[in-house]
Amino acid sequence: MVFASVLVGVAVGFVLVYQDRWRRGMLVIGVVLALAGLARLALPTRLVGLLAVRGRVFDTVILLLLGASVITLTSAVPYPGP
Repeated sequence: MVFASVLVGVAVGFVLVYQDRWRRGMLVIGVVLALAGLARLALPTRLVGLLAVRGRVFDTVILLLLGASVITLTSAVPYPGP
Protein backbone atom coordinates (compact mmCIF):
# COMPACT_ATOMS: atom_id res chain seq x y z
CA MET A 1 0.00 0.00 0.00
CA VAL A 2 2.82 2.42 0.86
CA PHE A 3 4.73 1.55 -2.29
CA ALA A 4 1.62 2.18 -4.40
CA SER A 5 1.22 5.59 -2.77
CA VAL A 6 4.81 6.45 -3.61
CA LEU A 7 4.28 5.39 -7.22
CA VAL A 8 1.13 7.52 -7.47
CA GLY A 9 2.93 10.52 -5.97
CA VAL A 10 5.85 10.23 -8.37
CA ALA A 11 3.43 9.80 -11.28
CA VAL A 12 1.63 13.00 -10.25
CA GLY A 13 5.00 14.76 -10.19
CA PHE A 14 5.84 13.51 -13.68
CA VAL A 15 2.44 14.63 -14.98
CA LEU A 16 3.15 18.12 -13.63
CA VAL A 17 6.57 18.07 -15.33
CA TYR A 18 4.91 17.00 -18.57
CA GLN A 19 2.48 19.92 -18.28
CA ASP A 20 5.42 22.39 -18.16
CA ARG A 21 5.14 22.84 -14.40
CA TRP A 22 8.54 21.25 -13.92
CA ARG A 23 9.46 23.06 -10.71
CA ARG A 24 6.26 22.05 -8.92
CA GLY A 25 6.48 18.51 -10.31
CA MET A 26 10.06 17.99 -9.18
CA LEU A 27 9.24 19.37 -5.74
CA VAL A 28 6.37 16.88 -5.50
CA ILE A 29 8.74 14.06 -6.45
CA GLY A 30 11.30 15.19 -3.88
CA VAL A 31 8.73 15.41 -1.11
CA VAL A 32 7.32 11.99 -2.01
CA LEU A 33 10.81 10.45 -1.87
CA ALA A 34 11.46 12.05 1.52
CA LEU A 35 8.11 10.83 2.84
CA ALA A 36 8.92 7.35 1.50
CA GLY A 37 12.14 7.45 3.53
CA LEU A 38 10.23 8.40 6.66
CA ALA A 39 7.68 5.66 5.98
CA ARG A 40 10.50 3.13 5.57
CA LEU A 41 11.91 4.26 8.90
CA ALA A 42 8.64 4.21 10.82
CA LEU A 43 6.70 1.26 9.39
CA PRO A 44 7.48 -2.45 9.65
CA THR A 45 9.01 -4.16 6.63
CA ARG A 46 5.86 -6.14 5.82
CA LEU A 47 3.89 -2.90 5.31
CA VAL A 48 6.30 -0.99 3.07
CA GLY A 49 6.38 -3.59 0.32
CA LEU A 50 9.01 -2.98 -2.34
CA LEU A 51 10.45 0.02 -0.49
CA ALA A 52 12.32 -2.57 1.58
CA VAL A 53 15.33 -3.28 -0.63
CA ARG A 54 18.20 -3.57 1.81
CA GLY A 55 18.33 -2.78 5.51
CA ARG A 56 16.03 -0.25 7.14
CA VAL A 57 18.80 2.30 7.77
CA PHE A 58 20.24 2.04 4.26
CA ASP A 59 16.84 2.41 2.58
CA THR A 60 15.91 5.34 4.81
CA VAL A 61 19.16 7.21 4.24
CA ILE A 62 19.07 6.71 0.46
CA LEU A 63 15.44 7.82 0.11
CA LEU A 64 15.96 10.86 2.35
CA LEU A 65 19.12 11.83 0.46
CA LEU A 66 17.41 11.48 -2.90
CA GLY A 67 14.41 13.50 -1.74
CA ALA A 68 16.58 16.25 -0.24
CA SER A 69 18.77 16.33 -3.36
CA VAL A 70 15.82 16.72 -5.71
CA ILE A 71 14.30 19.46 -3.54
CA THR A 72 17.63 21.29 -3.19
CA LEU A 73 18.51 21.13 -6.88
CA THR A 74 15.02 22.20 -7.92
CA SER A 75 15.11 25.14 -5.52
CA ALA A 76 18.60 26.15 -6.70
CA VAL A 77 17.48 26.84 -10.27
CA PRO A 78 16.67 30.55 -10.56
CA TYR A 79 13.09 31.47 -11.27
CA PRO A 80 12.96 33.45 -14.56
CA GLY A 81 9.85 35.39 -13.56
CA PRO A 82 6.45 35.67 -15.25
